[in-house]
Amino acid sequence: MADCNDFFNEYLPAKIAKDPSLAEDVNAIFQFDIAGAGTWTLDLTGEGTVTEGAGESPGCIITSDKATWEKILDNPKSAMQMFMLGKLKASNIGLATKLQKILG
Repeated sequence: MADCNDFFNEYLPAKIAKDPSLAEDVNAIFQFDIAGAGTWTLDLTGEGTVTEGAGESPGCIITSDKATWEKILDNPKSAMQMFMLGKLKASNIGLATKLQKILG
């Protein structure tokens, strides 16, 4: 099973470092508020960085609980179902759909 901390602290930074075009393609700032796990900011406006804590002027805030987020990490295709059930929220749907490039 996927782990929130591993995802934000290890997997995501490594994926962006391996493929810098991901940041160029998305070009936005995301804040992830994961209840029971923490808050992280994914800044894809430059080289692509992941930092713990709230970001400055995020274009999209993703909100979920830890169990739901880890289910999505294990099965990214379940994100739409979790969204429809109200277990996953996004402040900007257009930007949130661009995360498929990162999670997929």
